[in-house]
Amino acid sequence: MTASHGISPADLEHCRAAIRTGSLSFHSASKMLPGRVRDPALALYAFCRLADDEVDEGDAKERAVLKLQERLDLAYRGMPRNAPEDRAFAAIIDRFEMPRDLPEALLEGLAWDSLERRYQTLSDVRSYSARVASAVGAMMCVLMEMRDPNALARACDLGVAMQLTNIARDVGEDARAGRLYLPLDWFEDAGVDPDAFLDAPEPTREIKRMVSRLLAEAERLYLRSEAGIRALPRDARMGIWAARLIYAGIGREVRRNGFDSVTRRAHTTMRQKLGWMAQASGRAAIGMVMPRSAVIYAPCLEETAYLVSAAGRTDRVPGRAQAIVDLLAEIRLRDARMQEQVGKGFSGV
Repeated sequence: MTASHGISPADLEHCRAAIRTGSLSFHSASKMLPGRVRDPALALYAFCRLADDEVDEGDAKERAVLKLQERLDLAYRGMPRNAPEDRAFAAIIDRFEMPRDLPEALLEGLAWDSLERRYQTLSDVRSYSARVASAVGAMMCVLMEMRDPNALARACDLGVAMQLTNIARDVGEDARAGRLYLPLDWFEDAGVDPDAFLDAPEPTREIKRMVSRLLAEAERLYLRSEAGIRALPRDARMGIWAARLIYAGIGREVRRNGFDSVTRRAHTTMRQKLGWMAQASGRAAIGMVMPRSAVIYAPCLEETAYLVSAAGRTDRVPGRAQAIVDLLAEIRLRDARMQEQVGKGFSGV
C-alpha cells in the first residue's frame, strides 16, 4: 500500500480505528467522503479526538493542554512526536498548508475546558463552540481545498450547530462531572442557581426549556449551513450532508425524550444513521441541479469570523498568537499552583 497525502498506511489505519471506536457519528459520515478527503479527515479527527479526550478525561487537565501545545509546536516544525496521530497530522500540515490558527483555536477551547470556564451568554457558548467544533469544520474545508469565505462561514455555522447539539445532549453527564455549558444568564432569567443544579442535577421544566432553546439555535444554524454544503466540491457534499443530518438527528432524539438530557442520554441507531446517509445521497443529488441559495452570502457569525479569516490566510490572524501565549501563561500558572499544593500536601503527611 502507498502513503495517502504523505500519511503512512499504518498510521492511517490507526487513525481509522480510533475514530471507529471514539466517534461513531463521524465514522459513519466519513464513509461517504471521497478518498482524497476521507483519509486526511480521519487523521485530522483522530488527532483532535485524542486531544479532546486527554483534556476532558484526564486528571491533570492543565498539563494535558500544555502537552498538546508542545505536540502542535513539534508538528509545525516538521518533527512530530513519534505517535501515529502526530505523524499523520504533521503530514496534513505539510500537504495542505494548514493555517496554525485553526488547530490553535481548538487548543484554546480545550484550555477553556481545563480552566472549567463557564459562559455568561449564548454568544459566549457560540464562542466556545467555534473553537472546539467550527475550527475542525474550517480545517475540513482546507482539506477539501475550499477557502472561499462564504463557504467557510457556513462550515463554521455547521460546527457551532453540532457542538450546541452535543451540549444539549450531555447536560446531565456534564453536570455530574462538574461542567456547565448552558448560558448563565438563562439560569438568572429562570431563577435557577447553577451551582445548586450542579449539586443535584434534575430535569426540571426550566432546564428542559434551556435545552429546547439551545436546540432551536442549533437548528437555525443547521439550516444556514446547507447553502455552504452545496458550495463544496461535488464529491464531498454527500459526506458533509450525512454529518449534518446525523448530528441534527441527535437533537431530534433529545426532543423525543422530552428535552430531558439529565436523566436520559439521546442515542441514535445504526438503522437511523443508514436512513440519514440515504437522505444525504438524495440531497447531494438535488443540490447539483438547484440554483445557489442566497443564504451562502449571509454574514458569518461574529464568534467565527476569525476562523473564516484564518482559513484563507498563510500568515497568522493579528492578535491570535498573543492570545494563545497569554492563555498558556495562565494555564502554566494554574498548573504550578496545583503542583505546589500537591507538594505541600505530601510534606504534611
